[in-house]
Amino acid sequence: MPFSEPSRRTLLGALGASLLAGVTGCTATGSPTPELPQASASNAPDAPSGNGALGAGGGVPTSPETSPVPTPTGTKRIHRTFIPDYQLPPVVGGLAPVITRIPTKHPVVFLTIDDGNIKTPESVKLMAEYDYPATLFLTKGSIADNPAFFKAFQAQGSLVENHTVSHNVNMVRQWGYQQQLNDIVGMQDYAVQQYGRKPTLFRPPGGAYSSVMQQAVAAAGMKAVITWEAKANAGKMDYQVGNSLRPGDIVLMHFRAEFAADLAAFRAAQLAAGLEVVLLEDFLGVA
Repeated sequence: MPFSEPSRRTLLGALGASLLAGVTGCTATGSPTPELPQASASNAPDAPSGNGALGAGGGVPTSPETSPVPTPTGTKRIHRTFIPDYQLPPVVGGLAPVITRIPTKHPVVFLTIDDGNIKTPESVKLMAEYDYPATLFLTKGSIADNPAFFKAFQAQGSLVENHTVSHNVNMVRQWGYQQQLNDIVGMQDYAVQQYGRKPTLFRPPGGAYSSVMQQAVAAAGMKAVITWEAKANAGKMDYQVGNSLRPGDIVLMHFRAEFAADLAAFRAAQLAAGLEVVLLEDFLGVA
């Protein structure tokens, strides 16, 4: 049900208050979730945003590997906005729920970008050009050299979430509850310090999780563990289910040297599927 409003987050807060509620680029073992191989509102139809299914794709240049802090974009387009038709499950028995995709009838897809190793001004430019909001699962060890870089994405409407301090892909096997909690809480505190918001969502390093991790995530104050079934990697799309994007898919990307090629692959799949990129936190009511 499309309708206009200048602020996506304000709109969803007003309309959604009563509705509140692996594939992996990092090799992991022992995951309960299957993983793929690594290689592998606008209501003005005459002026669609770069995000929407009516938008036209363009050539995407190759990312340079320099990392100055870019200037945040100052303008925002109006998006089509959807009343969420999914309620995030609550924490039950001290365990945060695990969300792999969102069951929804709306033509939406959710972009998530991990780690933060490679920081190029072009990545900020491309996200602004396509008007994509994204959930950024950042790791302190990857971003500590230049945390301010990611404020440009915040200015575009993206949000920073928790991907641990250390990115230990074997933490579910090697660490007990307290070590996992310490690593997760460390990133919570760092995110608040750097970006002024406490993360509400958690992504396991490598995609592997356990009930112990779910307990630590809930104890750290977060609402859900977020995995995926689709991934943009090495300039192409990988799918755990089917061969195209589906409404409600959560897509994994990384801040890597091939960011531009991966984003181009995602954009082609998004447009082909007729989906709009919507911020995951907005749809879940945890922004």
